[in-house]
Amino acid sequence: MRELEQRELEKAITEITQIAEDFGLDFYPMRYEICPADIIYTFGAYGMPTRFSHWSFGKTFNRMKMQYDLGLSKIYELVINANPCYAFLLDGNSLVQNKLIVAHVLAHCDFFKNNARFSASNRNMVESMSAAADRISGYEIEHGTAEVERFLDAVMAVQEHVDPVIRKPYGLDRKHYLETQRRRERTKGKNSGRLVSPYDDLWDLESYEDANRDKNIEEKVDESRQFPAQPEKDIVWFIQEFSPVLEDWQRDIMSIIREEMLYFWPQIETKIMNEGWASYWHQRIMRELPLSSEETIEYAKLNSAVVQPSRHSLNPYYLGLKILEDIEKRFGREKIFEVRELDSDASFLRNYLTKELTEELDLYIFEKKGQEWKITDKGWENIRDQMVFSRVNGGFPYLEVTDADFSRSGELYIKHQYEGTELDMKYVERTLPYLVQLWGKQVHLETFFDDKKILFTCDGNKSSRKNI
Repeated sequence: MRELEQRELEKAITEITQIAEDFGLDFYPMRYEICPADIIYTFGAYGMPTRFSHWSFGKTFNRMKMQYDLGLSKIYELVINANPCYAFLLDGNSLVQNKLIVAHVLAHCDFFKNNARFSASNRNMVESMSAAADRISGYEIEHGTAEVERFLDAVMAVQEHVDPVIRKPYGLDRKHYLETQRRRERTKGKNSGRLVSPYDDLWDLESYEDANRDKNIEEKVDESRQFPAQPEKDIVWFIQEFSPVLEDWQRDIMSIIREEMLYFWPQIETKIMNEGWASYWHQRIMRELPLSSEETIEYAKLNSAVVQPSRHSLNPYYLGLKILEDIEKRFGREKIFEVRELDSDASFLRNYLTKELTEELDLYIFEKKGQEWKITDKGWENIRDQMVFSRVNGGFPYLEVTDADFSRSGELYIKHQYEGTELDMKYVERTLPYLVQLWGKQVHLETFFDDKKILFTCDGNKSSRKNI
C-alpha cells in the first residue's frame, strides 16, 4: 500500500470509528494490519495468526488459496476476538472496500465484547495459542513429529464434543471410579501371584478382611454407582481426565485443543447473528460517509455481493440482516441491542423468524427424492423449527458418555441423543478407532439408524454394529 493510500485509510478509520461510537457500538481497541493474500489465507486456514501445525490446516489453506487464485472466492478481511481486537485487511483492497470492512469489523468486535456467549472468552487467546504451539513443538522434539501428529489426528476427530457449561465437580464419583479401578488391579495382582504389600489394605478406607467379600461388595457398588453419575457431554474433557492410557503430554494436548474449541464455540453458536449484526451496521455507517458517485457504485456492488440471498444455501449475512431489520421495524433500535446481548442463533431464529419473513425470504424445506432434489415443505413453523434444530449444539450431533466402566471392564459407552437426524455411518466407523486410541479400551456408541436402535462397538482394529 502506498503512503498516500495509507494516510487516506487511517483518516477513514478515524471517521468510521467515531460514527460507530455515535451509533452506540461498544468495542475493544482495534489493531489493523494490511496483509498479502498468502498471510490472510494462512490465518483463515489456521483460524488464528498463531496456532500449532497440523496437516489439516495445510489442506484447508491449499483449497482456499486455489479458490482465490481462480477468482472463485475472496477473503477481504479476518477479525480476531481479542482485547485489543485484531483486524487483518487484504492487501489490494480498494479504499471503499476497506471502509466497508472497517465498519463491518467494528460491529463484529462490538458483538464479541457484548454478546453473552462470549462472556467467558479468553481475550488473550492469540498469546495463549502461541504458547500452546510452542509446547506442542516441544512434544514433537521429545516424542517425534509422527507420534504427536498421530495423537492430534485422534483428538481433532472428536474436538467438537465439548461443553461450554462450566460444571465439572465429580468429587466422590471420581474417587469411587479410581478406587474401583485400583481395587481391581490389586485383585489381579493377588490372583496372579504378584507381590503385594501386606499394608495395602490399611490405606484403603473401604478395604475388607475377606478378599471374596471385597469382590462381592465391589460388584454391588459398581451396579449402584455408575460412573459418571450423570451423562457427560464434554467427551474431550472426560477422556482427558479419566483415560487410563494417556501420558501427561497427551493430556496437555487434549486440554489445549479443548480450550481452543471452547474459544471458537461462541462463534459457531452465533454465526447468523454475528454476520447479520456486522452487515446491519456496515450499511448504516457507510450511509453516513461522504462518498463520490463512483465510490457509491463500488460500495453498492460489494454490499450486494455480501448480503444477497443464495440459491443453494442460507447466506448468514443476508438472513441475519433481514431478521435484525425486521426486529428494528417492529420493536425499535433499542431492541436489536438487547437481542445482540442475550441471544444465540437458536433463540434468535426461534423468537424472531416470523411467518411474514419466511414468505418474504422464500424459505422452504427440500429433500432428495430418488435422483432429484424437491421442495417438500413450505410451512413456516416447520421451516423455523428445522432451522432452529440445525443450530442446536452448534449443528453437531449431541453425544454423551453414559458409562465409563461398561461391562465392568473399563469400556466406554457413548449415547447419541437422537432427535431425528441420523449420524453419518461412514464418519462413525472412521472416528471410533480414534476414540479407542484415546480411551485405551473398547468403545461403544448407541444411536438410531432406519428407525432402529443400533450399537456400534470398536476395539481399535475393527468395528461392528448390531440392533439392540
